[in-house]
Amino acid sequence: MYVLKSIALAVAIAPLLISADNFPGYHSSGPRKTFAVRQAAANPSSRFLNDNSKAFAVNGKEIPEVNFDIGESYAGVLPISDRAGETRKLFFWFFPSAAPEARDEVGVCLGGGPGCSGLKSLLSANGPFLWPPGALAPVKNPYSLNRLTNFVWIDQPVGTGFSQGEPSITNQEELAEQFKGFWKNFVDIFQLHDSKMYFASESYGGTFVPHIANSFLESNDSKYFNVKGVAINNPSIGNNALQIEMPALPFSEYWSNVLGLDEPTLEKGRQRAEELGFTSYMKKYFTFPPPKEEWPQPPSPNKSTRDILVGAMYAANPCFDDYNIIHQCPTPYNQLVGAGADKASGGPAYFQREDVKKAINAPPDANWTGCAPKVFVGRDRSSYPTLDGTLANVVHKTKNVIVGSGDLDLVLPTNGTLFALQNMTWGGDKGFQRFPSTPFFVPQHGADTGAYGNLGSWSQERGLPFYSIRLAGHKLSGGSAGAIYRVIQVMLGRVKDFSSHYPLF
Repeated sequence: MYVLKSIALAVAIAPLLISADNFPGYHSSGPRKTFAVRQAAANPSSRFLNDNSKAFAVNGKEIPEVNFDIGESYAGVLPISDRAGETRKLFFWFFPSAAPEARDEVGVCLGGGPGCSGLKSLLSANGPFLWPPGALAPVKNPYSLNRLTNFVWIDQPVGTGFSQGEPSITNQEELAEQFKGFWKNFVDIFQLHDSKMYFASESYGGTFVPHIANSFLESNDSKYFNVKGVAINNPSIGNNALQIEMPALPFSEYWSNVLGLDEPTLEKGRQRAEELGFTSYMKKYFTFPPPKEEWPQPPSPNKSTRDILVGAMYAANPCFDDYNIIHQCPTPYNQLVGAGADKASGGPAYFQREDVKKAINAPPDANWTGCAPKVFVGRDRSSYPTLDGTLANVVHKTKNVIVGSGDLDLVLPTNGTLFALQNMTWGGDKGFQRFPSTPFFVPQHGADTGAYGNLGSWSQERGLPFYSIRLAGHKLSGGSAGAIYRVIQVMLGRVKDFSSHYPLF
Protein backbone atom coordinates (compact mmCIF):
# COMPACT_ATOMS: atom_id res chain seq x y z
CA MET A 1 0.00 0.00 0.00
CA TYR A 2 1.31 3.45 -0.86
CA VAL A 3 2.02 5.25 2.39
CA LEU A 4 1.14 8.81 1.33
CA LYS A 5 -1.88 10.22 3.16
CA SER A 6 -3.23 12.26 0.25
CA ILE A 7 -6.42 13.22 -1.52
CA ALA A 8 -8.06 10.92 -4.03
CA LEU A 9 -8.50 13.04 -7.13
CA ALA A 10 -5.88 15.72 -7.66
CA VAL A 11 -7.04 16.55 -11.17
CA ALA A 12 -10.47 17.64 -10.01
CA ILE A 13 -9.13 19.91 -7.30
CA ALA A 14 -5.98 21.41 -8.82
CA PRO A 15 -7.85 24.02 -10.94
CA LEU A 16 -9.37 25.42 -7.76
CA LEU A 17 -5.91 26.45 -6.60
CA ILE A 18 -5.17 28.53 -9.70
CA SER A 19 -6.48 32.03 -10.23
CA ALA A 20 -6.20 33.98 -13.47
CA ASP A 21 -6.02 37.31 -11.63
CA ASN A 22 -2.21 37.27 -11.66
CA PHE A 23 -2.05 36.56 -15.38
CA PRO A 24 -2.21 39.56 -17.74
CA GLY A 25 -4.77 39.39 -20.51
CA TYR A 26 -7.23 37.27 -18.55
CA HIS A 27 -10.14 38.68 -16.56
CA SER A 28 -12.43 36.81 -14.21
CA SER A 29 -15.96 37.86 -13.41
CA GLY A 30 -15.28 38.20 -9.67
CA PRO A 31 -13.64 41.07 -7.80
CA ARG A 32 -9.91 41.42 -8.31
CA LYS A 33 -7.74 41.02 -5.23
CA THR A 34 -4.68 43.23 -5.03
CA PHE A 35 -1.45 42.49 -3.25
CA ALA A 36 1.09 44.93 -1.92
CA VAL A 37 4.52 43.40 -2.42
CA ARG A 38 7.09 45.08 -0.21
CA GLN A 39 10.28 45.78 -2.14
CA ALA A 40 13.49 47.48 -1.15
CA ALA A 41 13.89 50.64 -3.20
CA ALA A 42 17.21 51.16 -4.93
CA ASN A 43 18.74 54.27 -3.41
CA PRO A 44 22.18 55.76 -2.79
CA SER A 45 21.89 55.21 0.97
CA SER A 46 21.56 51.42 0.70
CA ARG A 47 24.02 49.62 2.95
CA PHE A 48 24.82 47.27 0.07
CA LEU A 49 25.78 50.03 -2.37
CA ASN A 50 29.48 50.81 -2.12
CA ASP A 51 32.48 51.46 -4.33
CA ASN A 52 32.93 47.75 -4.98
CA SER A 53 29.28 46.82 -5.51
CA LYS A 54 28.09 49.74 -7.65
CA ALA A 55 29.31 48.04 -10.83
CA PHE A 56 26.81 45.24 -10.14
CA ALA A 57 23.79 47.49 -9.50
CA VAL A 58 20.69 46.67 -11.57
CA ASN A 59 18.09 49.26 -12.56
CA GLY A 60 14.89 47.72 -11.21
CA LYS A 61 12.76 49.86 -13.54
CA GLU A 62 14.51 48.67 -16.71
CA ILE A 63 14.02 44.89 -16.69
CA PRO A 64 12.75 43.83 -20.14
CA GLU A 65 9.02 43.01 -20.30
CA VAL A 66 8.56 43.84 -16.59
CA ASN A 67 6.14 46.77 -16.18
CA PHE A 68 6.91 47.42 -12.51
CA ASP A 69 9.96 48.24 -10.40
CA ILE A 70 11.48 45.03 -9.04
CA GLY A 71 13.41 47.00 -6.42
CA GLU A 72 17.05 47.10 -5.44
CA SER A 73 19.21 44.32 -6.82
CA TYR A 74 22.74 43.51 -7.93
CA ALA A 75 23.93 41.01 -10.51
CA GLY A 76 27.05 39.84 -12.29
CA VAL A 77 29.87 37.32 -12.15
CA LEU A 78 32.54 36.79 -9.50
CA PRO A 79 35.60 34.51 -9.59
CA ILE A 80 35.81 31.31 -7.58
CA SER A 81 39.23 32.23 -6.17
CA ASP A 82 41.59 35.14 -5.54
CA ARG A 83 44.09 33.75 -8.02
CA ALA A 84 45.31 36.26 -10.59
CA GLY A 85 43.77 35.60 -13.99
CA GLU A 86 41.06 33.30 -12.64
CA THR A 87 38.70 32.56 -15.54
CA ARG A 88 36.13 30.47 -13.67
CA LYS A 89 33.31 32.64 -12.36
CA LEU A 90 29.81 32.17 -10.97
CA PHE A 91 26.82 34.38 -11.77
CA PHE A 92 24.58 35.84 -9.07
CA TRP A 93 21.47 38.02 -8.78
CA PHE A 94 21.16 39.49 -5.30
CA PHE A 95 17.94 41.02 -3.94
CA PRO A 96 18.19 42.84 -0.59
CA SER A 97 15.19 42.69 1.71
CA ALA A 98 13.21 45.45 3.39
CA ALA A 99 12.41 43.14 6.32
CA PRO A 100 13.95 44.50 9.55
CA GLU A 101 14.87 40.96 10.66
CA ALA A 102 17.11 40.60 7.60
CA ARG A 103 19.80 42.93 8.91
CA ASP A 104 22.33 40.19 9.68
CA GLU A 105 21.07 37.45 7.35
CA VAL A 106 21.52 36.24 3.79
CA GLY A 107 19.74 33.42 1.99
CA VAL A 108 21.15 31.47 -0.96
CA CYS A 109 19.00 29.78 -3.60
CA LEU A 110 20.73 27.19 -5.80
CA GLY A 111 19.37 25.21 -8.74
CA GLY A 112 19.47 21.46 -9.13
CA GLY A 113 20.54 19.45 -12.13
CA PRO A 114 23.43 19.08 -11.77
CA GLY A 115 23.89 22.12 -13.96
CA CYS A 116 20.53 23.89 -13.60
CA SER A 117 20.53 27.66 -13.28
CA GLY A 118 19.39 29.32 -10.07
CA LEU A 119 17.63 31.82 -12.32
CA LYS A 120 15.10 29.12 -13.21
CA SER A 121 13.83 29.19 -9.64
CA LEU A 122 13.89 32.98 -9.60
CA LEU A 123 11.66 33.32 -12.67
CA SER A 124 9.39 30.32 -12.06
CA ALA A 125 9.05 29.88 -8.31
CA ASN A 126 10.45 32.20 -5.67
CA GLY A 127 11.91 35.40 -7.11
CA PRO A 128 10.51 38.95 -6.92
CA PHE A 129 8.90 38.55 -10.34
CA LEU A 130 7.67 35.46 -12.16
CA TRP A 131 6.84 34.64 -15.74
CA PRO A 132 4.47 31.66 -15.53
CA PRO A 133 4.16 29.40 -18.59
CA GLY A 134 1.53 30.79 -20.95
CA ALA A 135 1.34 34.21 -19.27
CA LEU A 136 1.65 37.29 -21.48
CA ALA A 137 4.08 39.12 -19.21
CA PRO A 138 5.88 38.82 -15.87
CA VAL A 139 3.92 39.30 -12.65
CA LYS A 140 4.82 40.34 -9.12
CA ASN A 141 5.39 37.44 -6.76
CA PRO A 142 3.86 37.86 -3.30
CA TYR A 143 5.89 34.83 -2.15
CA SER A 144 9.29 36.18 -3.17
CA LEU A 145 11.91 34.96 -0.71
CA ASN A 146 13.45 38.41 -0.41
CA ARG A 147 10.32 39.53 1.42
CA LEU A 148 11.70 37.45 4.28
CA THR A 149 15.43 38.12 4.10
CA ASN A 150 18.22 39.15 1.74
CA PHE A 151 18.35 36.48 -0.96
CA VAL A 152 20.76 35.68 -3.77
CA TRP A 153 20.12 33.31 -6.69
CA ILE A 154 23.31 31.73 -8.05
CA ASP A 155 24.35 29.83 -11.18
CA GLN A 156 26.73 27.11 -9.98
CA PRO A 157 28.86 25.07 -10.46
CA VAL A 158 31.04 26.36 -13.29
CA GLY A 159 29.34 25.46 -16.56
CA THR A 160 25.86 26.36 -15.30
CA GLY A 161 23.74 29.21 -16.69
CA PHE A 162 25.71 32.45 -16.93
CA SER A 163 28.75 31.07 -15.09
CA GLN A 164 32.08 31.41 -16.89
CA GLY A 165 34.99 29.05 -17.55
CA GLU A 166 35.50 25.35 -18.11
CA PRO A 167 34.20 22.77 -15.60
CA SER A 168 37.04 21.10 -13.70
CA ILE A 169 35.43 19.33 -10.74
CA THR A 170 34.98 15.59 -10.24
CA ASN A 171 33.12 15.51 -6.91
CA GLN A 172 31.12 17.53 -4.38
CA GLU A 173 34.14 18.37 -2.23
CA GLU A 174 35.77 20.18 -5.14
CA LEU A 175 32.45 21.86 -5.94
CA ALA A 176 32.21 23.13 -2.36
CA GLU A 177 35.74 24.53 -2.46
CA GLN A 178 34.97 26.48 -5.62
CA PHE A 179 31.75 27.80 -4.14
CA LYS A 180 33.61 28.88 -0.99
CA GLY A 181 35.99 30.95 -3.08
CA PHE A 182 33.11 32.64 -4.86
CA TRP A 183 31.21 33.20 -1.61
CA LYS A 184 34.17 34.84 0.11
CA ASN A 185 34.38 37.34 -2.75
CA PHE A 186 30.62 37.94 -2.58
CA VAL A 187 30.72 38.57 1.18
CA ASP A 188 33.60 41.03 0.82
CA ILE A 189 31.90 43.04 -1.91
CA PHE A 190 28.53 43.36 -0.16
CA GLN A 191 30.00 43.57 3.35
CA LEU A 192 28.06 40.59 4.64
CA HIS A 193 30.72 39.48 7.11
CA ASP A 194 29.41 37.41 10.05
CA SER A 195 25.93 37.27 8.49
CA LYS A 196 23.80 34.25 9.31
CA MET A 197 23.58 32.19 6.14
CA TYR A 198 20.70 29.99 4.95
CA PHE A 199 20.48 27.65 1.96
CA ALA A 200 17.39 26.74 -0.08
CA SER A 201 17.39 24.31 -2.99
CA GLU A 202 15.66 21.38 -4.64
CA SER A 203 16.34 18.27 -6.71
CA TYR A 204 20.11 17.76 -7.22
CA GLY A 205 20.54 20.72 -4.90
CA GLY A 206 19.81 18.11 -2.25
CA THR A 207 23.30 16.81 -3.04
CA PHE A 208 24.96 20.21 -3.60
CA VAL A 209 23.72 21.95 -0.49
CA PRO A 210 24.62 19.40 2.23
CA HIS A 211 28.17 19.18 0.86
CA ILE A 212 28.58 22.96 0.56
CA ALA A 213 27.04 23.59 3.98
CA ASN A 214 29.18 20.87 5.55
CA SER A 215 32.33 22.35 4.02
CA PHE A 216 31.37 25.78 5.33
CA LEU A 217 30.69 24.43 8.83
CA GLU A 218 33.92 22.44 8.95
CA SER A 219 35.94 25.56 8.09
CA ASN A 220 35.03 27.09 11.49
CA ASP A 221 35.01 30.56 9.96
CA SER A 222 31.88 32.44 10.98
CA LYS A 223 33.12 35.64 9.33
CA TYR A 224 32.48 34.14 5.90
CA PHE A 225 30.78 30.77 6.31
CA ASN A 226 28.23 31.20 9.11
CA VAL A 227 25.67 28.55 8.06
CA LYS A 228 22.56 28.53 10.25
CA GLY A 229 19.98 26.57 8.24
CA VAL A 230 19.18 24.43 5.20
CA ALA A 231 15.88 23.74 3.42
CA ILE A 232 15.82 21.21 0.57
CA ASN A 233 12.72 19.92 -1.19
CA ASN A 234 12.35 16.94 -3.52
CA PRO A 235 16.06 16.40 -2.97
CA SER A 236 18.43 13.89 -4.50
CA ILE A 237 20.01 12.60 -1.31
CA GLY A 238 20.28 8.81 -1.63
CA ASN A 239 20.68 5.71 -3.74
CA ASN A 240 18.63 5.87 -6.96
CA ALA A 241 17.17 2.42 -6.38
CA LEU A 242 15.72 3.58 -3.05
CA GLN A 243 14.74 7.07 -4.13
CA ILE A 244 13.50 6.55 -7.69
CA GLU A 245 13.10 2.95 -8.81
CA MET A 246 11.46 1.17 -5.88
CA PRO A 247 8.80 3.81 -5.08
CA ALA A 248 7.63 3.95 -8.73
CA LEU A 249 5.22 1.01 -8.45
CA PRO A 250 3.42 2.00 -5.22
CA PHE A 251 3.29 5.59 -6.52
CA SER A 252 1.68 4.39 -9.77
CA GLU A 253 -0.81 2.20 -7.94
CA TYR A 254 -1.85 5.05 -5.68
CA TRP A 255 -2.28 7.57 -8.52
CA SER A 256 -3.45 5.09 -11.19
CA ASN A 257 -6.75 6.94 -11.77
CA VAL A 258 -4.85 10.18 -12.44
CA LEU A 259 -2.17 8.51 -14.56
CA GLY A 260 -4.58 6.51 -16.72
CA LEU A 261 -2.96 3.17 -15.87
CA ASP A 262 -5.02 0.02 -16.31
CA GLU A 263 -4.76 -3.15 -14.24
CA PRO A 264 -2.77 -5.18 -16.83
CA THR A 265 -0.09 -2.47 -16.89
CA LEU A 266 0.09 -2.35 -13.11
CA GLU A 267 0.35 -6.14 -13.00
CA LYS A 268 3.34 -6.00 -15.37
CA GLY A 269 4.93 -3.52 -13.00
CA ARG A 270 4.27 -5.79 -10.02
CA GLN A 271 5.82 -8.77 -11.78
CA ARG A 272 8.93 -6.78 -12.68
CA ALA A 273 9.27 -5.42 -9.12
CA GLU A 274 8.97 -8.95 -7.76
CA GLU A 275 11.60 -10.29 -10.18
CA LEU A 276 14.04 -7.51 -9.28
CA GLY A 277 13.62 -8.00 -5.55
CA PHE A 278 12.10 -4.54 -5.08
CA THR A 279 8.94 -5.78 -3.40
CA SER A 280 10.67 -7.80 -0.70
CA TYR A 281 13.30 -5.10 -0.10
CA MET A 282 10.69 -2.39 0.43
CA LYS A 283 8.59 -4.64 2.65
CA LYS A 284 11.54 -5.24 4.97
CA TYR A 285 13.25 -1.86 5.01
CA PHE A 286 10.63 0.80 4.27
CA THR A 287 9.19 0.63 7.77
CA PHE A 288 8.67 3.02 10.67
CA PRO A 289 10.90 2.57 12.61
CA PRO A 290 13.39 1.08 10.13
CA PRO A 291 15.63 -1.93 10.79
CA LYS A 292 18.65 -0.79 12.82
CA GLU A 293 21.21 -3.09 11.20
CA GLU A 294 23.26 -2.08 8.18
CA TRP A 295 21.15 -2.40 5.05
CA PRO A 296 22.37 -4.53 2.15
CA GLN A 297 23.02 -2.90 -1.20
CA PRO A 298 19.61 -2.51 -2.91
CA PRO A 299 18.92 -4.50 -6.10
CA SER A 300 20.23 -2.92 -9.28
CA PRO A 301 17.70 -3.24 -12.13
CA ASN A 302 18.49 -4.17 -15.71
CA LYS A 303 15.13 -2.95 -16.99
CA SER A 304 13.34 -1.05 -14.28
CA THR A 305 9.75 -1.20 -13.15
CA ARG A 306 9.64 2.55 -13.67
CA ASP A 307 10.35 2.24 -17.40
CA ILE A 308 7.34 -0.02 -17.91
CA LEU A 309 5.03 2.29 -15.99
CA VAL A 310 6.26 5.61 -17.40
CA GLY A 311 5.90 4.30 -20.95
CA ALA A 312 2.24 3.61 -20.25
CA MET A 313 1.83 7.05 -18.68
CA TYR A 314 3.04 8.75 -21.86
CA ALA A 315 0.70 6.58 -23.91
CA ALA A 316 -2.24 7.74 -21.78
CA ASN A 317 -1.11 11.38 -21.69
CA PRO A 318 1.21 12.54 -24.53
CA CYS A 319 2.09 15.62 -22.45
CA PHE A 320 2.87 13.59 -19.35
CA ASP A 321 5.23 15.38 -16.98
CA ASP A 322 6.92 13.26 -14.34
CA TYR A 323 7.82 16.45 -12.47
CA ASN A 324 4.11 17.06 -11.89
CA ILE A 325 1.82 14.21 -12.89
CA ILE A 326 -1.39 16.24 -13.23
CA HIS A 327 -0.08 18.33 -16.14
CA GLN A 328 -2.07 17.81 -19.36
CA CYS A 329 -1.89 18.93 -22.98
CA PRO A 330 -1.39 21.48 -24.39
CA THR A 331 1.98 22.49 -23.00
CA PRO A 332 2.09 26.31 -22.76
CA TYR A 333 5.03 28.34 -24.01
CA ASN A 334 7.69 28.60 -21.31
CA GLN A 335 10.01 31.60 -21.13
CA LEU A 336 12.69 29.45 -19.50
CA VAL A 337 12.85 27.15 -22.51
CA GLY A 338 12.21 29.38 -25.51
CA ALA A 339 11.31 28.26 -29.01
CA GLY A 340 11.88 24.72 -30.14
CA ALA A 341 12.18 23.51 -33.72
CA ASP A 342 9.19 25.69 -34.66
CA LYS A 343 10.66 29.17 -34.34
CA ALA A 344 7.22 30.70 -34.88
CA SER A 345 6.19 29.34 -31.48
CA GLY A 346 8.16 32.01 -29.69
CA GLY A 347 11.52 33.69 -29.28
CA PRO A 348 14.60 32.67 -27.33
CA ALA A 349 14.51 31.83 -23.65
CA TYR A 350 14.11 34.97 -21.54
CA PHE A 351 17.62 34.89 -20.10
CA GLN A 352 19.13 34.27 -23.54
CA ARG A 353 17.82 37.61 -24.81
CA GLU A 354 20.48 40.26 -25.39
CA ASP A 355 18.47 43.00 -23.68
CA VAL A 356 17.98 40.84 -20.59
CA LYS A 357 21.67 39.98 -20.41
CA LYS A 358 22.54 43.67 -20.58
CA ALA A 359 20.01 44.60 -17.90
CA ILE A 360 21.41 42.11 -15.37
CA ASN A 361 25.13 42.45 -16.14
CA ALA A 362 25.34 38.95 -17.59
CA PRO A 363 28.20 38.04 -19.94
CA PRO A 364 26.95 39.09 -23.41
CA ASP A 365 28.52 36.11 -25.16
CA ALA A 366 27.11 33.54 -22.71
CA ASN A 367 24.79 30.88 -24.10
CA TRP A 368 22.28 30.59 -21.26
CA THR A 369 20.36 27.35 -20.91
CA GLY A 370 18.15 26.31 -18.04
CA CYS A 371 20.18 23.16 -17.42
CA ALA A 372 23.69 22.51 -18.73
CA PRO A 373 24.58 18.96 -19.76
CA LYS A 374 28.11 18.88 -18.34
CA VAL A 375 29.39 20.48 -15.13
CA PHE A 376 31.59 17.62 -13.87
CA VAL A 377 34.60 16.08 -15.56
CA GLY A 378 33.07 12.69 -16.15
CA ARG A 379 30.43 11.94 -13.55
CA ASP A 380 30.00 13.13 -9.97
CA ARG A 381 32.06 10.62 -7.97
CA SER A 382 30.70 11.64 -4.57
CA SER A 383 28.78 9.44 -2.17
CA TYR A 384 25.17 10.11 -1.16
CA PRO A 385 24.78 12.73 1.61
CA THR A 386 22.49 10.42 3.60
CA LEU A 387 25.13 7.66 3.63
CA ASP A 388 28.49 9.42 4.00
CA GLY A 389 27.59 11.40 7.13
CA THR A 390 27.44 14.76 5.33
CA LEU A 391 23.75 15.50 5.85
CA ALA A 392 23.76 14.11 9.39
CA ASN A 393 26.66 16.40 10.31
CA VAL A 394 24.82 19.46 8.99
CA VAL A 395 21.75 18.41 11.01
CA HIS A 396 23.93 17.99 14.10
CA LYS A 397 25.77 21.30 13.76
CA THR A 398 22.87 23.56 12.75
CA LYS A 399 19.86 21.84 14.39
CA ASN A 400 18.06 23.46 11.47
CA VAL A 401 17.77 21.24 8.38
CA ILE A 402 14.35 20.88 6.74
CA VAL A 403 13.61 18.20 4.13
CA GLY A 404 10.36 18.01 2.17
CA SER A 405 8.61 16.81 -0.95
CA GLY A 406 5.70 17.41 -3.30
CA ASP A 407 3.47 14.33 -3.59
CA LEU A 408 2.86 14.75 -7.36
CA ASP A 409 6.55 14.29 -8.23
CA LEU A 410 7.52 11.01 -9.89
CA VAL A 411 11.12 12.09 -10.54
CA LEU A 412 11.97 11.95 -6.84
CA PRO A 413 8.83 10.64 -5.12
CA THR A 414 7.99 11.53 -1.54
CA ASN A 415 8.32 7.95 -0.36
CA GLY A 416 11.70 7.68 -2.08
CA THR A 417 13.02 10.64 -0.10
CA LEU A 418 11.65 9.13 3.09
CA PHE A 419 13.19 5.78 2.15
CA ALA A 420 16.63 7.41 1.83
CA LEU A 421 16.19 9.12 5.21
CA GLN A 422 15.17 5.82 6.82
CA ASN A 423 18.70 4.60 6.03
CA MET A 424 20.37 7.63 7.66
CA THR A 425 21.43 7.87 11.29
CA TRP A 426 21.19 11.21 13.06
CA GLY A 427 20.68 12.32 16.64
CA GLY A 428 21.58 8.88 17.99
CA ASP A 429 19.02 6.84 16.07
CA LYS A 430 18.19 5.67 12.57
CA GLY A 431 15.38 7.05 10.43
CA PHE A 432 11.96 8.27 11.51
CA GLN A 433 10.27 6.17 14.14
CA ARG A 434 6.81 7.17 12.94
CA PHE A 435 5.44 8.09 9.53
CA PRO A 436 4.93 11.90 9.28
CA SER A 437 1.23 12.56 9.86
CA THR A 438 0.81 15.94 11.57
CA PRO A 439 -1.17 18.36 9.33
CA PHE A 440 0.96 20.94 7.50
CA PHE A 441 -0.99 24.18 7.86
CA VAL A 442 -0.84 27.38 5.81
CA PRO A 443 -3.12 30.24 6.98
CA GLN A 444 -5.49 31.97 4.60
CA HIS A 445 -3.53 34.95 3.36
CA GLY A 446 -5.35 36.67 0.50
CA ALA A 447 -3.13 35.72 -2.43
CA ASP A 448 -5.22 34.41 -5.32
CA THR A 449 -2.61 31.90 -6.42
CA GLY A 450 -1.84 30.39 -3.03
CA ALA A 451 -3.57 27.45 -1.39
CA TYR A 452 -4.26 27.49 2.33
CA GLY A 453 -5.46 25.16 5.05
CA ASN A 454 -4.06 21.69 5.75
CA LEU A 455 -1.93 21.18 2.63
CA GLY A 456 0.02 18.10 3.63
CA SER A 457 1.75 16.38 6.51
CA TRP A 458 4.88 16.78 8.57
CA SER A 459 6.76 15.58 11.62
CA GLN A 460 10.03 16.26 13.38
CA GLU A 461 12.33 13.79 15.08
CA ARG A 462 15.66 14.53 16.76
CA GLY A 463 15.83 17.98 15.20
CA LEU A 464 15.04 16.99 11.61
CA PRO A 465 11.61 17.97 10.18
CA PHE A 466 10.17 16.24 7.13
CA TYR A 467 7.08 17.48 5.27
CA SER A 468 5.05 16.54 2.20
CA ILE A 469 2.62 18.74 0.25
CA ARG A 470 -0.28 16.98 -1.49
CA LEU A 471 -0.83 19.14 -4.58
CA ALA A 472 2.81 19.99 -5.28
CA GLY A 473 5.15 18.47 -7.81
CA HIS A 474 8.92 18.64 -8.10
CA LYS A 475 8.80 22.40 -7.58
CA LEU A 476 6.89 23.76 -4.61
CA SER A 477 5.51 26.69 -6.56
CA GLY A 478 2.25 27.76 -8.16
CA GLY A 479 -0.63 26.85 -5.87
CA SER A 480 1.80 25.50 -3.29
CA ALA A 481 3.97 28.62 -3.11
CA GLY A 482 2.59 29.45 0.33
CA ALA A 483 3.90 26.14 1.62
CA ILE A 484 7.51 26.75 0.62
CA TYR A 485 7.21 30.33 1.90
CA ARG A 486 6.22 28.83 5.25
CA VAL A 487 9.18 26.45 5.09
CA ILE A 488 11.58 29.37 4.72
CA GLN A 489 9.84 31.20 7.58
CA VAL A 490 10.41 28.20 9.84
CA MET A 491 14.05 27.87 8.74
CA LEU A 492 14.64 31.56 9.50
CA GLY A 493 13.00 31.23 12.91
CA ARG A 494 10.12 33.57 12.07
CA VAL A 495 7.54 30.84 12.81
CA LYS A 496 7.74 27.95 15.29
CA ASP A 497 6.72 25.01 13.07
CA PHE A 498 4.37 23.80 10.32
CA SER A 499 1.36 23.53 12.63
CA SER A 500 1.50 27.23 13.50
CA HIS A 501 -1.44 29.49 12.65
CA TYR A 502 0.79 32.56 12.72
CA PRO A 503 -0.07 34.79 9.71
CA LEU A 504 1.84 34.07 6.52
CA PHE A 505 2.24 37.78 5.71
